[in-house]
Amino acid sequence: MSNCQYESQIHSLPLLSRGKVRDNYAVGEDRLLMVTSDRLSAFDVVMNEPIPDKGRVLTQMALFWFRMLADVVPNHLTGIAPETAVEADEVDQVKGRSMLVKRLTPVPIEAVVRGYLIGSGWKDYQASGKVCGIALPAGLQLAQELPEPIFTPASKEQGGAHDENISFDEMVARIGQPLAEQIRKVSLELYARARDYAARRGIIIADTKFEFGLDAGGTLHLMDEVLTADSSRFWPADTYRQGISPPSFDKQFVRDYLETVPGWDKKAPAPTLPPDVIERTAEKYREALRRITGHGLEE
Repeated sequence: MSNCQYESQIHSLPLLSRGKVRDNYAVGEDRLLMVTSDRLSAFDVVMNEPIPDKGRVLTQMALFWFRMLADVVPNHLTGIAPETAVEADEVDQVKGRSMLVKRLTPVPIEAVVRGYLIGSGWKDYQASGKVCGIALPAGLQLAQELPEPIFTPASKEQGGAHDENISFDEMVARIGQPLAEQIRKVSLELYARARDYAARRGIIIADTKFEFGLDAGGTLHLMDEVLTADSSRFWPADTYRQGISPPSFDKQFVRDYLETVPGWDKKAPAPTLPPDVIERTAEKYREALRRITGHGLEE
């Protein structure tokens, strides 16, 4: 796995944080270097093995969408090559898998848009007929397309705690009505634009989550990642049918394997992933990139 990077080691910049997938470094007071590793998390546990090319795929896909959707809302891109922020012997660690971005104040809400009834939304609907307080028609099936996309925010918890679905009213209570309404409007527009584009490429975007931040002047920016296979459910349109959970372009093979591991309680440490599961997962990420952008990984 010579093309894998499990963890970056950029010594020329201060390390701010390591997330499940991204390593963030400070570049002066107003910018960040976000390095996307090949780590993969499933059931909120980071696996021990990297997924080849995953970080490069996620970065290339996010850049594609940031540029396509830049007229909807400003984003965190600076347009500056990440390689210029590190020393010469560190360039290989950032090339193709990083972004040099504006340093923003994150809005502590995950902006989730759902176009189909799946995941935690399906569980909410079965229990109450609602998703995050939004009433839906009776009799909907698993993976059915909703009458119209819905905005279902989630709290962004600190310290590794699970994010939790919240109502829009709770979002308003946390961040204020004007900002909450702006994020809802922008999120629904971003999803609609991406959904329609992906449909022409044979992909259904079932749901996705956006993250936003504010600059020093209070202007809303789209940040972090956008419409990748880590932050979205991508389904192949040619095999989709409602009533079943469709296959997806992400970590499906890893999740399926982990469900078969005897005695694993979905807590760290993670079981060892077999080579075939790793490679099939890597190929799903690459296929999503090819389908969405029309070309494979850029070297």
